[in-house]
Amino acid sequence: MKKIFSLVVSLLFIATISLSAQVRQLTEKDLEGVNIIVANDLGRNGYYEQKPIAEQMGEWAEKADVEFVAAIGDVHHFNGIISTQDPLWTTNYELIYKHPELMIDWYATLGNHEYRGNTQAVLDYKNVSRRWVMPDRYYTLTQEADDGSTIRYVFLDTTPLIDKYRNDNTDYPDACKQDMEKQLAYVDSVLTVSKETWTVVMGHHPIYSETRKNISERTDLQKRLDPILRKHNVDFYINGHIHNFQHIKIKESPIHYFTNSSASLSRKVKDTEGTQFKSDKAGFSIVSANKTRLAIYFMDGNGDCIYGFEKKK
Repeated sequence: MKKIFSLVVSLLFIATISLSAQVRQLTEKDLEGVNIIVANDLGRNGYYEQKPIAEQMGEWAEKADVEFVAAIGDVHHFNGIISTQDPLWTTNYELIYKHPELMIDWYATLGNHEYRGNTQAVLDYKNVSRRWVMPDRYYTLTQEADDGSTIRYVFLDTTPLIDKYRNDNTDYPDACKQDMEKQLAYVDSVLTVSKETWTVVMGHHPIYSETRKNISERTDLQKRLDPILRKHNVDFYINGHIHNFQHIKIKESPIHYFTNSSASLSRKVKDTEGTQFKSDKAGFSIVSANKTRLAIYFMDGNGDCIYGFEKKK
């Protein structure tokens, strides 16, 4: 059951599927259904904005009755971790995300910084921490809201899908060991049989975004992953990696592409093709779903919602 609460939020821009924006307050009705928090690019040992953002994540987890946290990569900067007992688990994660409402399941994926270390240890940490849930390098799960609607999440391992990492055996030794075609076939097979009301795919790297990072990171995913997502009319694709907020919609794709900002340290951002919204603030996102709408809300380091988008049925 959703908690009863009253929220006053500074200027929230809600866009309908036609992309017309309006200014409104975020209310309890906006979070009816099932809600999750999306966070990425976390690990700064509590420095920059990591601690205050972690506190805001906890407060919103309570307000929105969040089901789980999707931690979509780069929990550990800069060289990953070496084992399940690495001290970085304490300084980057356990001591930072200690709010009682964050003692829930964290469904994780690997980012490029995890690939600089021992990626298997990231998966194995589920044997150490009750809340760290990572069934595999890529996987899927579903939720059901009280109204009977369902949402499917597909969690991806994007680093091995990008040649920049696969070809660098020194800095990313585990990337070339992963079967790229097997993962792509898995995504296609899951989406082929998916009958849920909504589908959200999440991975660390963007398919479309404005960034100074090597363009090949995006073009590799545009060539390999995006055709599968378009084929199955995925509703949202959500990524991290770029350290700012972006909403991109390109004419030739039915998908809405969202970049979730860093939960610790953000970077500047400019307009690009298809930009619907952008912000250089750090923060996290809330994804909310019910029978009639799938929504994402960008939350800054003060816990204010700076942008929201709703796709409606």
